[in-house]
Amino acid sequence: MKTDTAPPPSAHALREDPRLDRDAAELHAALSELIRVCQFRDRDRICCHELSVTQGHALEVLHAHGSLSMNDLAAKLFLDKSTTSRVVDALERKEYAVREAHPEDRRALRLSLTPAGARLLSRIREDILGEEKRLLSEFEPAVRKEMTRLISRLARAAAARVDTTGGTCCSIG
Repeated sequence: MKTDTAPPPSAHALREDPRLDRDAAELHAALSELIRVCQFRDRDRICCHELSVTQGHALEVLHAHGSLSMNDLAAKLFLDKSTTSRVVDALERKEYAVREAHPEDRRALRLSLTPAGARLLSRIREDILGEEKRLLSEFEPAVRKEMTRLISRLARAAAARVDTTGGTCCSIG
């Protein structure tokens, strides 16, 4: 069975691969450009709905995962709990999300999309997916499939290295 991830290289292997520095710099430049383009594209697609990009991401996460605790949403957004709380406050004011009592723990809250939030997300996604289809139409189907596979693999590997516990922004040492 082929696995999509390989074991992490040893520190020695990282030092011994002379191409790794160049490859890391090229990957960083390519990802930085792609992320910047996507962030501005997403911002331009959602600004007319009076949402921030982060609020849009929260809607997507709630849609994909159903109701979540505040801690789970914060972890999936890679945000601290206080920032996530402000995002949810704004979504509640706009009636796109709601906090409800957890069915098994009355002290805990669950967050979920409202029907209005689901409709808004559907309109935003339709617009963004139209743009993605125009972009992908320039590539052969096999290339499109491989791009998606590699980007997904890279995203999973990067996500596995992100501290979602609210740790510090810098690690010294």
